Formats: sequence, structure tokens, C-alpha cells
Amino acid sequence: MPGIIVVGAQWGDEGKGKATDQLGGDVDVVVKFNGGNNAGHTVVIDGEAYALHLLPAGILSETAVPVIGSGVVVDPEALFSEIEAMESRGVDTSRLVVSANAHVIPPFNRLVDQATEKLLGAGQIGTTGRGIGPTYADKSNRVGIRIQDLLDPEIVRERVRRSVWQKNRALEEAGIAERVDADQVVAQLMEYRDRLAPMIVDTSLLVNRALDAGEKVLFEAGQAVMLDLDHGTYPYVTSSSATAGGALTGVGVGPTKIDRVIGVAKAYTTRVGEGPYPTELLGEEADRLRELGGEYGVTTGRPRRVGWEDAVVLRYATRINGLTDLVLTKLDVLDSFETIPVAVGYEVDGEFTSEMPVLQQDFVKAVPVYQYLPGWRRDCTGARKFEDLPKEAQDYVKFLEEQAGCRISAIGVGPGREATILRHRLV
Repeated sequence: MPGIIVVGAQWGDEGKGKATDQLGGDVDVVVKFNGGNNAGHTVVIDGEAYALHLLPAGILSETAVPVIGSGVVVDPEALFSEIEAMESRGVDTSRLVVSANAHVIPPFNRLVDQATEKLLGAGQIGTTGRGIGPTYADKSNRVGIRIQDLLDPEIVRERVRRSVWQKNRALEEAGIAERVDADQVVAQLMEYRDRLAPMIVDTSLLVNRALDAGEKVLFEAGQAVMLDLDHGTYPYVTSSSATAGGALTGVGVGPTKIDRVIGVAKAYTTRVGEGPYPTELLGEEADRLRELGGEYGVTTGRPRRVGWEDAVVLRYATRINGLTDLVLTKLDVLDSFETIPVAVGYEVDGEFTSEMPVLQQDFVKAVPVYQYLPGWRRDCTGARKFEDLPKEAQDYVKFLEEQAGCRISAIGVGPGREATILRHRLV
């Protein structure tokens, strides 16, 4: 069973890092296929928390080869900073490889990102301001800079000069006084070349050879299905494909190489940034859930929006990704609630639907229709078998499983590596 894809089944921050890390001990290659340092994963090992942004969670495995794929956009400064942080804590990063075709986030795109948000005013997307969107836009406009381009200064100069006049115009329109100096950008990018050069490989070839040799390869998504450029809550989405399909294009493998697609979902929901969110909670109840779950962004530190579980979203994620398994995280966060609502559908203009509305404006005005399940009001952090959970917690998991139309194969009951209940083998 060589090819396994792990994707977020909600709006991100579901615990993909922990899930990937756990699986990483049993796989040979872990490859990140989309996004950049806008995503954040927290992995807890022996009480030590590791915050990952650009690096694949497989970096924490002692044996797996961590790979940054072609679909990722790479900020070299952020990459080196993260590598240094890992190495200072004794993590071996020497096995890391980066796709020659991955695109570089030039320093001026961080400015452009912030300028774009400013111009949008009340219609802001809520980006992290790290230059992710402008870099994907450059990629689509065929003016982007790839990792391999850094090996040829002339190519870099040409690409930078083609882009800079557009960037300076955007900054001017946004009222930002700072301007981009093309020569300065080129010099800065060239500083990264020597350090990056040993990491640059044909990652598609590496991954396909591993799969053909029967090795186990884990494909790790940044972001999640509801933030996917094609299938998310557009325009409040990320700039890349965060679905299982994105793993194929973001790495360069065919669909016949994939054996399992694992979705990761919290036992409730969260969202960072703007956009529709039917089950969102406000006020004291939201504050309580946020504090219990520690719901603050790994990358930005922003308080996450929080809400009850949304079975419509889970069904949608199962369909879009062709999920074979779900990993349910943070079940323990719900330990103290007397009653736990789950949205089983929406009411839109007086009509009930159990599926994702076709029209975005209908999703915006969707009112969740809840089914109320009894809470268990007992600590489940010590459970290591499904049977160890309180009956109400078992029933909650089974209910979500039925609603999603996908088996829940693993359950997180705490932040640590060991705090996981395995119902069905994932690797």
C-alpha cells in the first residue's frame, strides 16, 4: 500500500501535522504538495511542541525522506529559519529535498500581499500576508521564479525585472511608499543559491521511483478542502489545490499510484480568516470552546473562529477527495459539554438540504439544522482503545462516521503522539 494522501477535511488546522507525523514513522517518504509557510502544524513529541510551517511533518521522522514538492511555494528565508529552529532542537534536517520546479516567494511578494489586502478594504480575504497568493499568481502569469532558476543568475534577473514594474504599481495604488529595487531583489535571491543547491532534485522522479520500489509514500496537504481554490468557499480560499487531486499535480504522480486518501477533521470546526461559516459560535460559548481547544493560529497567532461539527462539510470532503478514512482529532476538547450539536444539514430560504449548496450565496445564508447528542462529561484523554471511551463519546464518533459516509479510523484524545485511538490500520 505505497501511496497515501492526507488532506484537511474542514477549513484547515485540523491536526494534519500530528496525523502525518504519526504515519511518518511507518512510511519511507513524506512529501508536501501545496501551499507555503502560510500553513501551520503543531506536533507534540514527549511533551515537546514543534511548530511546522513550510517543512513537511515528516521532518520529525528519524527515517523518512522529507520532500517539498513542485506545487509548494517556497520562501527561502522562512525555510532556512525553520531548518535552523529544528536543528537547534536536535532534529536532523539533512535528508530534506526540494523540487526544482517549486516556485520561490520573492521578498517583494510579501509587500504585494499586504497591499492587495489593503486595497480590498472591507472585502479582505484574511491572508497571512506571506506572499503566497501573489506568488501563485506569478506562477499562473508565467513570470514566477522557480527554485531551479536560482542556479542561473541571468534567468533570475530577467524574471525579476519583468515582475517588478507591476509590483511597484500595485504598491503605489495601495498607498505604500516602499518600492521594489530589482537589483537588490536579485542580489538577495542569489544569496540563497548555494545553500539551496544541494537540496534541489527532481522530486517527481524520486517519489515515483519510491512508489515503484514498493516504498510507502505519504502526501501531506497544506490548508484543507474548504479553502481549496476550486472547491472551497471562494473567494475566501487559499491559492492552491488542497485536495487529493492537488497531491497528484503538486508532486507529479498518477492516480493509479494512490491506495488510500485520509481526511483529517476536528471533533468540532474552526476557521481562520474571512468567509462563510454556518456553524460558527460567538460570545461566551465560543470563548469557552476556543480556550479548551487552544484555538490560536500556529502561523499567525490569531484567535480562530470556532463552531460545532458540520456533517455537511464532512460529507462534501469525503466526496471531493474520495476519502477512504477519516482521522478525528481533539475529541477530548468536548469532554466537558453536556450537549453537543452537530449540523446534519442547512436551511436555505426555508428549504432543507443535506448537501453543500451549489451557489455560494446560498452557503452564506445557510442556517445549520442541528441534531443534539448527549455529552459524556468525563475525561477521555487516557483512552487508548475505542472501548475505553465513554459510551456517549463512542456514539458521537459513530454518528459522525454515519453522517460523513466514511469510516473514522483514528481518534485523537490529546496533543501528544501517544494520545491516539487506532480503530483501523492506516498504513
